[in-house]
Amino acid sequence: MRATTAVPTAVLATGAATVAYASLIERTRWTLRRFDVPVLPPGSAPLRVLHLSDLHMTAGQRGKQEWVAGLADLQPDLVVDTGDNLAGMDAVPGTLRALEPLLALPGAFVLASNDYYAPRPKNPLKYFKTDHKRVHGDPLPWRDLRDAMAGRGWLDLTNTTGTLTVAGTRIAFAGVDDPHLQLDRYDDVAGPADPAADVRIGLVHSPEPRVLDRFAADGHDLVLAGHTHGGQLRVPFYGALVTNCGIDRQRVRWLHRWAEPTAAHPTGTWLHVSAGLGTSPYAPYRLACPPEATLLTLTARDARPPA
Repeated sequence: MRATTAVPTAVLATGAATVAYASLIERTRWTLRRFDVPVLPPGSAPLRVLHLSDLHMTAGQRGKQEWVAGLADLQPDLVVDTGDNLAGMDAVPGTLRALEPLLALPGAFVLASNDYYAPRPKNPLKYFKTDHKRVHGDPLPWRDLRDAMAGRGWLDLTNTTGTLTVAGTRIAFAGVDDPHLQLDRYDDVAGPADPAADVRIGLVHSPEPRVLDRFAADGHDLVLAGHTHGGQLRVPFYGALVTNCGIDRQRVRWLHRWAEPTAAHPTGTWLHVSAGLGTSPYAPYRLACPPEATLLTLTARDARPPA
């Protein structure tokens, strides 16, 4: 083979192999992450929270449905779902099949754009523009999903607050609708987070800084979000190319500090962004960012006041 053709051929072969891996292997390499979050009062027993996000379920994804259902074997104390569950008009039964064992546990949720609207093909270069126009697909049967989840006792935290006592731990929640569609109404939940609660948790789909800052200012100890897919296609030694929202690339997935501890709020605010369990059916690829759920173990914070 001539040198003039060997290099282009090798590049094409490498590209084809990467696409095949990203679409056929990594996209279904479902992974469980684990993090400890020190947000409970000193001396508290741990509390296990399963965080799900961005299932983007289609009717035929039986493997994903079985994997998600199997997470019930972890015996979490609480399940939190931060939206984008659906990817088709016929996806609600499969989504509920996946969630069925988990719906027997205490839970809370917010919905998001891909619960309300079906995905559509998009030019991937648009994700590099922060002001690209949002294009909605056909309306999805999100009310059926919402009613089924709420009917089993999960808290619907769409622009509202709520409380649960789980394993002896009193949890105060606040949630907003999807900021990606400008549906959030933070003023509806604004104000100091419940000081009588053992832990205060905020829920939002898209981790927009303007919303995260308000959760932090109101004294929430932990905020759970999704939306970013962790970047979905990550470059080794560089990370995510885009976040598809206002958050920085360094905090596009996993557990990070959002606000530092203070004397008034000794926990500060932690942020966990799930890289999610799915993709749009029109972009069925993941690279260096496998689909995931996360088991967060909430632990007791240090009894010493912040310096």
